[in-house]
Amino acid sequence: MALVLTSAPALEPVTVSEAKAHLRVDGTAEDTLIGSLILTSRLHIEAALGLALITQGWRLKLDRWPKDGAVELPLGPVQAVTGVRVVDGAGVAQTVPPESYVADIASRPARIGPRGAWPVPGQRTNGIEIDFGAGFGPAAADVPAPVRQALLLLVAHWYEHRDPIEVGSTATAIPAAVSNLLMPYRVVRL
Repeated sequence: MALVLTSAPALEPVTVSEAKAHLRVDGTAEDTLIGSLILTSRLHIEAALGLALITQGWRLKLDRWPKDGAVELPLGPVQAVTGVRVVDGAGVAQTVPPESYVADIASRPARIGPRGAWPVPGQRTNGIEIDFGAGFGPAAADVPAPVRQALLLLVAHWYEHRDPIEVGSTATAIPAAVSNLLMPYRVVRL
């Protein structure tokens, strides 16, 4: 399984100005650093929770269909499944008609399943491609407020603790408040 970003988010969930206000930073000397901390914090939250915060495009590549036929999409919230293709023996990607499968984007994780049988890929590796859009929406305001607040807290934490361990102090773990704000967005698997 491979997951490939096909279109990055157009913006970040918080602006440099919002982060600077949260950090109480004046001037522009630290803008590049703060911008990189926003990006890093977003990526950290997305990876930890299996979320896409701002609308982005993804391609899931599989070697074979799952035995039960249902493919779980590894990121959420899924907005739409935009294409399913199966690579034939000649290496040409053949589009699977949308009426041949059903997309359940309301579930977490979202999944797609065949209405009949999936076509068999003609190549052994990455012979199946599923394109989908994921994210809470295209605007920063679409991201839930607790997630945006956790992102600001994480930016502040990394702004203050630029090394993983500070000499003369205990290790600087991510604040519990960040984890607590993100708790409702975690997927628990049993």
